[in-house]
Amino acid sequence: MALIPYGRAEAAAFEQTRHLRDEDLAGWRAAISRYFHPRPGMRLLDLGCGTGSWTRAFRDWWPELDVVAVDPSAAMRERAVIQPVLPGAADDIPAADASLDGIWISTVIHHIADLQAAAREIRRVLKPGAPVLIRSAFAGRHEAISLFHWFPEAVEVLDRYPSIAGVEAAFATAGFTTAGCEPVPQVTAASLAEAAAGLRREAHTPLRLISDEAYAAGVARLNEAARTQSGAVVDALDLLVLR
Repeated sequence: MALIPYGRAEAAAFEQTRHLRDEDLAGWRAAISRYFHPRPGMRLLDLGCGTGSWTRAFRDWWPELDVVAVDPSAAMRERAVIQPVLPGAADDIPAADASLDGIWISTVIHHIADLQAAAREIRRVLKPGAPVLIRSAFAGRHEAISLFHWFPEAVEVLDRYPSIAGVEAAFATAGFTTAGCEPVPQVTAASLAEAAAGLRREAHTPLRLISDEAYAAGVARLNEAARTQSGAVVDALDLLVLR
């Protein structure tokens, strides 16, 4: 399923470096709330939850929700900051027909080998009209993500990811239409120095799939810039919403 294997090293790196701070999540909460309106008793699935930071955020924001976490990687499930995390995948979701009020998919869509099969399975478990909220970097949309400035060779990897149009077309085969698409800014690190100190190659699919030489050159560029540049690192990933 994954472009890279997710074992213990990757799970540890993800948990250590890919969790946004609570104070940096406001933009995402506002964006999600434009398409998903929580009410008591609703069920939200965090599909491919990784080490659980988004599940934790949803439970903190909306305690009235039943938030279900699912991930195919045993290492990710073991490392998750929330429990339980159920085994499952986009084409094999452990949920009954029409039992979910929304599905969140964060930085996972590029790991799904058969998007049409995933769309059919997601359609099965969602209630009519419920949203699929996809947070991702998409092919052709690297300009607002600082990682690709320091590691330009990784743009070629990103361009192997699904495009927004490609995801829309795959999900259209299961009857989904686009409800919205917008870039959402986030503070990824308080400074370039923090970003450089916290970088873990194992936590980033594009960095795993470039050469060692390209990675070393990017680290050198990042460290050099971190010595002179100040200010927070602000990136923007896209939120694609389908119904």
